[in-house]
Amino acid sequence: QVQLVESGGGLVQPGGSLRLSCAASGSIRSINAMGWYRQAPGKQRELVAGFTPSGGTNYADSVKGRFLISRDNAKNTVFLQMDSLIPEDTAVYYCNADINPWGSIWKNYWGQGTQVTVSS
Repeated sequence: QVQLVESGGGLVQPGGSLRLSCAASGSIRSINAMGWYRQAPGKQRELVAGFTPSGGTNYADSVKGRFLISRDNAKNTVFLQMDSLIPEDTAVYYCNADINPWGSIWKNYWGQGTQVTVSS
């Protein structure tokens, strides 16, 4: 069974850094468009950063210059390096990916989410 597992969230002071990881596991033939979303209390889930199918990257305007998305294709893992964190970055961060499992069709998957809290 295919799943996305996030790690790396936690409590950090303003100006600090965190690095999130998301590993896709299971019987995977191909992965496309891995990325990170976040959802703050009372707000809609929004794209934070992601890889496009062509290999480019997209970032939310609010995180440009502070966050960096990267990936290790050999390990089916995507990372989100978050620097200069501000309280407005507080949210549950979710990993998302389009995955083609062996013997099945392309599906969109979500991780379980990891809490990031920026507070002094």
